[in-house]
Amino acid sequence: MKSFNWLYEHVQQHCAGEDIETLLPLPLSASELAAVADDRLFSDLTRRVFRAGLKHSLVDSKWPAFEQAFFGFVPDKVALMSDEQLERLMMNDQIIRHFGKIKATRLNALMVTELAAKEGGFGRFLAQWPSDDIIGLWALLKKEGAHLGGNSGASFLRMVGKDTFLLTDDVVAALKAQDIIDKRPTAKRDLVKVQAAFNQWQQESGRPLCQISRLLSYTVGW
Repeated sequence: MKSFNWLYEHVQQHCAGEDIETLLPLPLSASELAAVADDRLFSDLTRRVFRAGLKHSLVDSKWPAFEQAFFGFVPDKVALMSDEQLERLMMNDQIIRHFGKIKATRLNALMVTELAAKEGGFGRFLAQWPSDDIIGLWALLKKEGAHLGGNSGASFLRMVGKDTFLLTDDVVAALKAQDIIDKRPTAKRDLVKVQAAFNQWQQESGRPLCQISRLLSYTVGW
């Protein structure tokens, strides 16, 4: 496994003429994330679920209709939607009529309300989760929510500004090149190895996981 300095210098060589720092994402601070309203976080979570397998622009163009159909994504209201209300949404041609994801929205509303109750807000719950166990947060979202497996949970976290790495194809290829894993990590033992590698790079650099993830992707995908 190469050091963070090696990664950064390698990217500098491949991105000659580019200001690398302008290419790197910035997460929200814990206080900023904690201050985001639950309905906005739940809206982004649901948008991520509906984006899976579809063009993001298509989903985004319909989002005002989704906001109306799901009561502005106020979690308490969506959690109380009846089966009949969910079924009626299948007749709403202004939204994407995928019944599995429509049902998942109610399940995810229940998850959001329960997690919010633990910390006084869903944003506060996310903000207080330690970055050195971000895979634990992925696992919780997958277990307690619906349609949040694969890269969906991590992608949602990135959308809302929670610091996380992403297992994109380029990041996975780079991790393989570093001999950290030998296949796409899905089993917990492999994800633990990946987390440990990111933790070490973070300790070396003081940078957020999202920036290390982006730099790592550039070592193979620039």
